[in-house]
Amino acid sequence: MIISVLLLSLTALPSASAVPATFVANMVELPSGEVRPLYLTKDSPFTPVASFWIDTLPVTNKEFADFVQQHSAWRAEQIPALFAEAQYLSHWPAGGPTPQQAAQPVTYVSWFAADAYCRAQEKRLPSVSEWEYVAQASEHSANGLNDPEFTQRILAWYARPATAELAKVGQGIANFWQVHDMHGLVWEWTQNFNSALVTGESRGDSALDQGLFCGSAASGSADPSDYAAFMRYGFRSSLKAPYTLRNLGFRCAYSPEEILK
Repeated sequence: MIISVLLLSLTALPSASAVPATFVANMVELPSGEVRPLYLTKDSPFTPVASFWIDTLPVTNKEFADFVQQHSAWRAEQIPALFAEAQYLSHWPAGGPTPQQAAQPVTYVSWFAADAYCRAQEKRLPSVSEWEYVAQASEHSANGLNDPEFTQRILAWYARPATAELAKVGQGIANFWQVHDMHGLVWEWTQNFNSALVTGESRGDSALDQGLFCGSAASGSADPSDYAAFMRYGFRSSLKAPYTLRNLGFRCAYSPEEILK
């Protein structure tokens, strides 16, 4: 019963057409495009991506704290174990995030909690294809995958040791779409994160979070020699929806024609 109430409490949302214009504040609209699935050859067909909106920044601790204040079922002391591991929001002291944590990306959140947050904003988590479509943009191009400097910078981020203290969101240079922090801050949940072609078989696969700085989930590549691509999809494949990791956050997306149910 408690599970049904928890899920249904955030699903009876108005249609996207009823949302006021201010709804898309702090979001950007991307035109339709395409992205090539990872690990396929350069002759493989692209995946079409319809026009959509996406948050320009990852969700912060302050924003998520406001959410759990309004939706008590998602507080650490009340969330069922089915929906989150024991370390859910464990980086917050009693009473919520500290002032220093407020503008940092929220982490230690499960897929269920991230999905609930986005639904509460009348949005959703981005799909893998949408996320990759945004992430393949460099500062100067909608598709920077052929820019050696851009791809090398992504690899450098993956090789950087993890740090205990995360930076505030929005500190880096925005990409071509004016979206921040797609690389170099945290990994990010996607709606269909477990649709990757590589299959993780144990929680131990998530040691990527422990030993490497998360380059967010970086850009796409059809080149099997692209180590960053293997890391990203291997990491996504190792996840399960209740997992809560210290370098795993999220942002929300929105499609005007959708009606969230």
